[in-house]
Amino acid sequence: MRVPLSWLREYVDLPATETGRDVQEKLISVGLEVETVEQLGADLKGPLVVGQVLTIEELEGFKKPIRFCTVDVGRANGTGEPQEIVCGARNFSVGDKVVVVLPGAVLPGGFAISARKTYGRTSHGMICSSDELGMGDDGSKGIIVLPPEHEVGTDAVELLQLVDEVLDIAVTPDRGYCLSMRGVARETAIAYGLPLRDPALLDVPAPNAYGYPVQVADPFGCDRFTARTVSGLDPEAHSPIWLRRRLQKAGMRPISLAVDVTNYVMLELGQPLHAYDRARVRGAIGVRRAEQGEQLTTLDGVSRTLDAGDLVITDDGGPIGLAGVMGGAHTEIDDTEGTTTDVVIEAAHFDAISVARTARRHKLSSEASRRFERGVDPQAASAAAQRTVDLLVLLAGGTADAGVTEVIAPSAPRTIAVPADHPDRVAGVAYGRGTVVRRLQEIGCDVYGQDELIVTVPSWRPDLTDPNDLAEEVIRLEGYENLPSTLPKPPAGRGLTGRQRLHRRIGRALAGAGYVEALSYPFLGEQVFDRLGLAADDPVRRVVKLVNPLSDEEPALRTTLLPGLLGALRRNDGRGSHDLALFETGLVFHPREEPRAAVRLPVDRRPTDEEIASLTEALPVQPRHAAVVLAGAREQAGWWGGGRPADWADAVEAARTVAREAGTDLIVRKGQYGPWHPGRCAELAVVAAGAERVVGYAGELHPGVLKTFGLPARTCAMELDLDALEEASAGLVKSPRISSFPVATQDVALVVDRSVPHADVEAALREGAGELLESIRLFDVYESAAQLGEGRKSLAYALRFRAPDRTLTVDEASAARDAAVALAGERTGAALRA
Repeated sequence: MRVPLSWLREYVDLPATETGRDVQEKLISVGLEVETVEQLGADLKGPLVVGQVLTIEELEGFKKPIRFCTVDVGRANGTGEPQEIVCGARNFSVGDKVVVVLPGAVLPGGFAISARKTYGRTSHGMICSSDELGMGDDGSKGIIVLPPEHEVGTDAVELLQLVDEVLDIAVTPDRGYCLSMRGVARETAIAYGLPLRDPALLDVPAPNAYGYPVQVADPFGCDRFTARTVSGLDPEAHSPIWLRRRLQKAGMRPISLAVDVTNYVMLELGQPLHAYDRARVRGAIGVRRAEQGEQLTTLDGVSRTLDAGDLVITDDGGPIGLAGVMGGAHTEIDDTEGTTTDVVIEAAHFDAISVARTARRHKLSSEASRRFERGVDPQAASAAAQRTVDLLVLLAGGTADAGVTEVIAPSAPRTIAVPADHPDRVAGVAYGRGTVVRRLQEIGCDVYGQDELIVTVPSWRPDLTDPNDLAEEVIRLEGYENLPSTLPKPPAGRGLTGRQRLHRRIGRALAGAGYVEALSYPFLGEQVFDRLGLAADDPVRRVVKLVNPLSDEEPALRTTLLPGLLGALRRNDGRGSHDLALFETGLVFHPREEPRAAVRLPVDRRPTDEEIASLTEALPVQPRHAAVVLAGAREQAGWWGGGRPADWADAVEAARTVAREAGTDLIVRKGQYGPWHPGRCAELAVVAAGAERVVGYAGELHPGVLKTFGLPARTCAMELDLDALEEASAGLVKSPRISSFPVATQDVALVVDRSVPHADVEAALREGAGELLESIRLFDVYESAAQLGEGRKSLAYALRFRAPDRTLTVDEASAARDAAVALAGERTGAALRA
């Protein structure tokens, strides 16, 4: 919201010495985000005056049209003689009043004006356009042509209000009332302790039966509709300079008188309005939900297919506008033809959620929708309509019709019961009842009661819904800077939880293994599951959807870390980084089987354990996962060797690294799931509470997935459920005990069927070897039908035996090896390779 300081002074008697910076500081102190203060005309220096064109001579022989003009500037040039000026614009004629800058002046941007010879003539100044004066877009091209009533020689700096200060305020969603001069003026008056001249306090005639007919079929979507009619407008009337300049300073482009007036009143009171050409409206105006598939061409010239959830304004011919968003082209006031003499003014109040959804659905954000989405004062509709009528009568010579239409759905004022000391307990500061009552009354509340206050919330503050909102108002107006700085005192012994320590250990381990952490947003679109090749009934497809997502393309919370990591890998690969190893640890979100409503926690005390537990049960299930993605070279080539590319084994090793940090034995076996290559996918499992549980997958991604995501060939990935690993762990990871006795190594080569997983053979060897076994490592896999037989393979293992208290003999090591081989043969059919 851009707020010209000169306009703001109309509603609050600010001290004459107060600058825009001073006002900025005051508004920031009451909680508004004033981002900048723009100094309009700060580097402008006169003389800049009104002149009248006396003669125009067309100069020939140049590549573009050039005109040599004489302009009457009165006594502004010190002589009273006509000023000779060369100009290339062609939108003015002899007799027109224009803005002339004379030699010695400086225009915005430090552009100094002096007499200079150009196109064979000497130009003593310039005839100015709005761009050259820093006025912004005024909707016209070329020279500023002023109304004829302005006298020659008048100071144009004051006439065009070129010197001003404009505050640019970033209005947060809960302060929609500040998208108006009325709202900002109220906050300014409170900040300075000055009275407010409320522009909405107007004498408004009572509704009667003679107004334009209006039928509201959806009172929930539109709880108030005011219609007024103005007849006999002068179609040739134009917006006065003061009105155009205020719109420009506020960041809006002047268009036509009727449109400018509605925009002006919207900026002034915060109530969006719309003016219809009465001759183009057929029958009564209606408000209803659109029929699915109805068509409407909006003012931007786009033909839109309506949704059944859209709230529309209609006449007997169908939709004529998207309620609260944009009007229709059919009933537009067309000043190019100059035929509009009667207008119908709409000032209505629409449901904020309905307007927001319609604006998003059609990707059509407007000044009106921005205000309705944040909450508009429903009580201001009739005042805004009256203000619009008054301005049209004043500026266009119209006549206000006696008919006044108001359709109002019954509603009661919103009241909130709050203890008088509630703000004190929230802030930890003793404000006292008097201060609380005074501050609430300043924002427009009616307050009754002593120890228990009954507060009636003003109509322009839909964000005030409970006692904590009222407490926030008291605290911000008393000054956040006045709150004492008190550090919390946690009880002794409170440190990181086991889950947090595991998270940190895993991050350090993966970083030490050469992976780079990549953090991504926890949002996704459901179409990504198809790209990952997940089955239609896969539980990962069940998502938690956000009511108000940051992006309509990603409205759900993630159930897997892979989309974010794969997106990061694709972006980095596209920017020239081809050797990549990325990891992420974070939460994923799964909906509960039986959703529950969340409780609202108090802010004046610590929530009880029961309240926290109830809130936790209402939240989605949020396990923590770890995932990695790899592409390109895993080991770089150089003088030391040829290097090697990343492959599925690196993804499996990353899973083993994570499992080691969790103190869990990971079962790795052949698997098949979603995005992974069927022949290069490992299923990862753990044993928890006596039962085996799959906790993730690792391996090379499917070529189809690589194609849909635009990833490099042979990209690999791994994802694990860290919470499941933690549940399967034996607690704290024990440090290894270093034995001073030597190790005894025994190698065995076992022949098994090709279908037997290596993990089953290893598990049998480990169990059969007993407690003397220190480690086991698969170091060779060999397949040869000629030597081993059809469908057979050889697995070679290195078994390391060590005793903590003695040196093992050959017989002890051999006996442990034989026991291991025997159990493997019994369980898997393994036989020693000859």
